[in-house]
Amino acid sequence: MRQAIGTTWIMQLVIIFMLIFVAFLALTINYTKAFKLKNELITFIEKNEGISEREDGTLDLINNYLLYNNYGVVGVCPSGSYGIDNLQDPVLKNADNGGRYYYCIEKISTAGTSTFNRARYRVTIFFHFSLPIIGDIFTFSVDGETIDITNPIDNL
Repeated sequence: MRQAIGTTWIMQLVIIFMLIFVAFLALTINYTKAFKLKNELITFIEKNEGISEREDGTLDLINNYLLYNNYGVVGVCPSGSYGIDNLQDPVLKNADNGGRYYYCIEKISTAGTSTFNRARYRVTIFFHFSLPIIGDIFTFSVDGETIDITNPIDNL
């Protein structure tokens, strides 16, 4: 009888450690995907030298990229930023009202004593921490900044 109780206890420990490992693996995979998407969004902004809402502009490229990659996570944007709440319609909306957005963009002016208009952009994208059986547990955000862009083409 003593052997049966000891074996059951060890099996429970093995199952718990396997669940912890699967949770860590799921978190790492989701974070890596979100980090890759964030880097691509920053690359689009840097290549186009700012944010443009026109057809075939920066927002249209970003939205098409996210749709192609089946991105569908929404979250709350930080105050002072702009967000996209519909990937089919590339229109930035002021995110101060507490809505849920697919990604957020904030313009940070870095103009100093020079005569050039310079800005950086902070991009925030969201990802879920989800386990295969349990489902979505938490929503996290990943953010990053572009390099300084001289004379950006937007009006944020």
